[in-house]
Amino acid sequence: MILHTVLIRFKAAVQEAEKQALYDAVRALQADIPGMDDVKAGPNMSNEGLDGGFRDGFIITFATRAARDQFLKHPDYLVIGDTIVASTDGGLSGVLLFELELERRSD
Repeated sequence: MILHTVLIRFKAAVQEAEKQALYDAVRALQADIPGMDDVKAGPNMSNEGLDGGFRDGFIITFATRAARDQFLKHPDYLVIGDTIVASTDGGLSGVLLFELELERRSD
């Protein structure tokens, strides 16, 4: 299982409705990509002050690396990704990506 985490430093002018539309567009890809199991999105809830300006983001759970790879090549995601980058403070430096591979438990 892959946790695909994208943290975003949006421009101040980006409205909540615009952010939600991007998250909804990512979530809609679940219908096209088998193994794209879950999408969580929204603002950072931490009050520790360690976000480095990355105050929004989303986490996608993929069943396999192949599902993740299919997502990354999907034409709709390429458009969404470009829109996210254009909406950030700093272009690509306004996006932070972290992936974690989890072992499935055999409980």
